[in-house]
Amino acid sequence: MQPARDPSLTSYYVTDTFYRALVASFADWQRDDRAVTDVAERERFRALIEREARLLDQLNFDDWLAMYAPECIYWVPGTPDGGDPRREIAISFDDRRRMEDRIYRLRTGYAWSQAPKSRTVRMVSNVEVFKTASADRRMVRSNFLISEFRPDGIRFLSGWCGHRFVECNGRWDIEVRQVNLIDCDQNLRNPSIVI
Repeated sequence: MQPARDPSLTSYYVTDTFYRALVASFADWQRDDRAVTDVAERERFRALIEREARLLDQLNFDDWLAMYAPECIYWVPGTPDGGDPRREIAISFDDRRRMEDRIYRLRTGYAWSQAPKSRTVRMVSNVEVFKTASADRRMVRSNFLISEFRPDGIRFLSGWCGHRFVECNGRWDIEVRQVNLIDCDQNLRNPSIVI
């Protein structure tokens, strides 16, 4: 019997096939003909996006990570058009294992860029939901503004997020979160928080 694959231990799912599908699903998805008009469905995803923002502001990383599918990606492109993470710089491109590593490190007290911890407030707006070719997946676009307080002052990060949700056992989990900063190709100082 073959042991079950554990995405916390290995990145077995991040393959060339995975990358191709990722790039394809994040291209040409924000189209009016794919927009979800059902108010209840749109509200469901708006609430999920707002909950994610609140959990990050509260530094509640366990519940935040629980919103993600076992096989997931957190992607912050370093180019304005997102592009292909195999060929273009990414500020962050984390699989499940790396997300868990990051959270662990933030809790050790040795993440010097977060000593003391940042205080943040996230504002989320303009949430739009889009159908995909698969009934168990939705794409969600939202705009954000993050205010981050550090002892040396306040900075602002803004842009838009593309989330790909997957339905599993009656629950919608985040499969991919793409964070598109409007100044991604500029000096961001040290983006040590989960954006």
